[in-house]
Amino acid sequence: MTTIHLSKASAAKTRTDALIVGVVKTEKGPQVTAEAVASAFGRTFAKTLTGMGVKGSPGEVVKMPGAGAVKTPLVVLVGLGDADEVTEETLRRAVGAGVRSLAGVDTASVAVPTDTAERVAAAAEGALLGGYTYDRYLSDSSDQPVGEVTILTELVRDDAALAGVERATAVIAAVNAARTWVNTPPGDLTPPIFADEIVAAAEGTSIEVDVLDETRLEELGYGGIMGVGRGSSHPPRLVTLSYTPSEPVAHIALVGKGITFDSGGISIKPSASMYTMKCDMAGAAAVVAATFAVAELGLPVQVTTYASLAENLPSGTATRPGDVLTMYGGKTVEVLNTDAEGRLVLADAITTASELQPDLIVDVATLTGACVVALGDRTGGIMANDDNFRSSVHASAETAGESMWPLPLPEEMAEKVKASKIADLSQIQTERWGGALFAGAFLREFVGEGITWAHLDIAGTAFNEGKPWGYTPKGGTGFAVRTLVQLATERANGSAPAAAGDA
Repeated sequence: MTTIHLSKASAAKTRTDALIVGVVKTEKGPQVTAEAVASAFGRTFAKTLTGMGVKGSPGEVVKMPGAGAVKTPLVVLVGLGDADEVTEETLRRAVGAGVRSLAGVDTASVAVPTDTAERVAAAAEGALLGGYTYDRYLSDSSDQPVGEVTILTELVRDDAALAGVERATAVIAAVNAARTWVNTPPGDLTPPIFADEIVAAAEGTSIEVDVLDETRLEELGYGGIMGVGRGSSHPPRLVTLSYTPSEPVAHIALVGKGITFDSGGISIKPSASMYTMKCDMAGAAAVVAATFAVAELGLPVQVTTYASLAENLPSGTATRPGDVLTMYGGKTVEVLNTDAEGRLVLADAITTASELQPDLIVDVATLTGACVVALGDRTGGIMANDDNFRSSVHASAETAGESMWPLPLPEEMAEKVKASKIADLSQIQTERWGGALFAGAFLREFVGEGITWAHLDIAGTAFNEGKPWGYTPKGGTGFAVRTLVQLATERANGSAPAAAGDA
């Protein structure tokens, strides 16, 4: 993993293999944010930038030689957008893009606006996110990520800045762990293997892990998880992680969908729709990784996390459309499409989480294509049974730098969820519209009375099928980890707005 250092060295005199410099748009044209670099290249440097086609637009990355003007042989210009509109997320993306462009380089320094502790931390996060690679199966992995990044700032002895870098290191390590799990081929991350990896990762930490295998799941009546996983020769698991600090100020339960491969089951997907279905466990990866980050940071918040792991495959033992499952807790569900399996494994875990009466439950899932249709592939959806909490989660996501948007849970969806003639609940609706909202309304049926709950649909954001952008690589993104840690952090320091269900 890339390591971060802080230094007061001049951007023009720092001796690393590459120098990443921010460029902003101004009325006079593009301007670098490091005055020492502008001075080193001379008075005509602004014209040089314009002649090179540099605009300073967000996402722009342009490389040029140091040419002896600065001590680094390579200068990487990264766009920050309008000079008066540079945000922490702007810095994350720009630094991430710059670091990502330097694969194979040993050391790099970063000269972007770092006049506050928050900006220093954002630059560190961007560097760590941009430095991620997944090369487990590559015979030639010579393009390693940048090993060491030095952030140039006057705040080298500032306690808040140092704490921000320490926090960034812990949080982004968790994001990158989630990315790696999502990127792992499904044959090498079956439910039992994933459960074993979680157990191994918890060794030496303050997190306790309990795993229910298929025998115990059957005995305890986990009809949703067993119903989804019974078609596979790799049996399902329910993994519980418990982080309990000495004097917790709140108790958060996290639930993650962990379908390690989704063929659609008997309602089988077209082959082209299966290419990326190893990512259908991204919700479980996110909640597990976030739990490790919360524990690493030592936040005074109790976290109980449930990863519902199953592989959805067709076979002679698979659940059929038309079957009725008895879920954990006793509710019955008529299955109409075995490719809507995620809500079934989540429902069992949400019921289990409700038994502990936590202050909050947040579930994370690559749940519906309908959410992708509504919000695209870079924005996740937020639904909740409490308007204040939904707004709070949205604010946490914005602070963390993850794009999410609130969605409603209209009451007519509750009626549609109960439309089955032979069971308590219908797994899907027969009409096409509002699929993401129906799924959220279905999950709400399993939340314990009086418990504040939110559902994050990350179907479009968990896996980047296109080109890398900003700090986001191709493949697993680790989406939602930062939001969950931010949510826990706000609960820890008492800055989160109260939800209606709070005591």
